[in-house]
Amino acid sequence: MRCISCENLSWQIICKTCQKNLLEPHFHKRELSKDFFVYSFYGYEDIKKLLNTKYEFYGDKIFNILGQLSFKKFALNFELEEQIIAIAIDDHVRHEFSQSAILAKHLKSQFITPQYATLKAANIVKYAGKDLLFRQNNRRKFQYTGKKNKKVILVDDLVTSGLTILEAKEILEQNGCEVLFALTLSDAKI
Repeated sequence: MRCISCENLSWQIICKTCQKNLLEPHFHKRELSKDFFVYSFYGYEDIKKLLNTKYEFYGDKIFNILGQLSFKKFALNFELEEQIIAIAIDDHVRHEFSQSAILAKHLKSQFITPQYATLKAANIVKYAGKDLLFRQNNRRKFQYTGKKNKKVILVDDLVTSGLTILEAKEILEQNGCEVLFALTLSDAKI
């Protein structure tokens, strides 16, 4: 097969050279609300083409590579005195796979346990390409069915306005969970 980035022959959909030279993650921090932060690994423009593969049949391969390069490295360096859970935001399978579930999977470590299919949106309206007013008027209406009173990391592929993450945080807090921070692959403001 050929690397989708450089088109050289490769055993993987993105060759090791492109993974090393083009996809080296850089940690970014943004405050979404007072003392609540989202951490991202890439600027949106840097991986826009790769993020859009979530609508393609081969997108799971891309998200697995991105998850290994960023989320897995993060998990290997993360320590806490107690066990926490990583919750994938709205990990419905709509296009053959869930990109947020794939990313959460790569956080599995001695200190982090991924939790799937517990934070689902009742309103499945698409936010892609919509403005802030549209997002504010069409909340996700999350429903949480997971464990209560846990420490949590929220996981998503992209943060734009931050409204989805803040709404997810709100519903988890209503269920007694302490949301430590959010992790995303990319930040649209970078």
